Amino acid sequence: MVRVLFLGGLGRSGTTLLERILGQLPGVCPLGEVVHLWQRDIRDDERCSCGARFSACDFWQGIGQRAFGGWEQVDTNRVCELRTAVERTRHLPRLAGRRLPTAYESLVREYTSYYTRIYRAAAEQTGARVIIDSSKHASLAYCLRWAQDIDLRIVHVVRDSRGVAYSWTKQVSRPEADGALMTRYTPTRSALLWNTHNAAFDLLGRWHDRLVRVRYEDFLLDPVATIKELAEFAEIDPGPMAFLTASYVDLRPGHSAAGNPIRFTVGRVPIIRDDAWRTELPAGQRRLVTTLTAPMLRRYGYQGTTS
Repeated sequence: MVRVLFLGGLGRSGTTLLERILGQLPGVCPLGEVVHLWQRDIRDDERCSCGARFSACDFWQGIGQRAFGGWEQVDTNRVCELRTAVERTRHLPRLAGRRLPTAYESLVREYTSYYTRIYRAAAEQTGARVIIDSSKHASLAYCLRWAQDIDLRIVHVVRDSRGVAYSWTKQVSRPEADGALMTRYTPTRSALLWNTHNAAFDLLGRWHDRLVRVRYEDFLLDPVATIKELAEFAEIDPGPMAFLTASYVDLRPGHSAAGNPIRFTVGRVPIIRDDAWRTELPAGQRRLVTTLTAPMLRRYGYQGTTS
């Protein structure tokens, strides 16, 4: 059985940086956002974080060979059909139950088998004890909880909704897609998604006891302590962690399949709290996001929920 550390939450919450740091611990193999592998990598041949096209990356080609006898053997149309059938937010009430209808369970297990084979192949190829999937999607986490061949540990990453909303308004290019832009959301849209995604992980924690929550702001305040806590949660020895201090991390190259552009960054990266939203997000939009997300902001201990 392969142990999988699943990083969940809404995008722009810091999961990619968290994965990059955790991925440098001994016995850990980070894969990036595997949920996008089928379209962006196998079909579109976008760039791995090592800089090579997916089809030219020895790391991923080795995994494909071990898992499926080569990526050309994967029916991506079938995977996408299964994803539509089982891995959508609207399916969460059914996935949250104690039992699944027989026909639906068959689809869920078929869908998760593709992920399981990738996780297992990555563990075999690298010798890792823990595989990280930073796909973030609550719906995928709900599906994976039904997979019989993985030891699923979930890290629910939360960031202040106003910081998330501001981040979604920014124009960010995707280096893996030759400069195409990342999706952007209005503050209203991101606030509603923030509520939905975080509530879904809160609910999942009622049935899945191996789930912990990390506030992104707390991680930035004391990254060393956070990484040690997550290493204990994943049951791995973090070692001396000479690459990480309270103020910076030294990042080595990796092979993340998808994620925030920081996955391409190599070298020393400062760890600083990003509160630009307090001044850069227009006051009206800030108040709107605060109002829409106030109950859950209070739940997670964020201040200023009446401003």
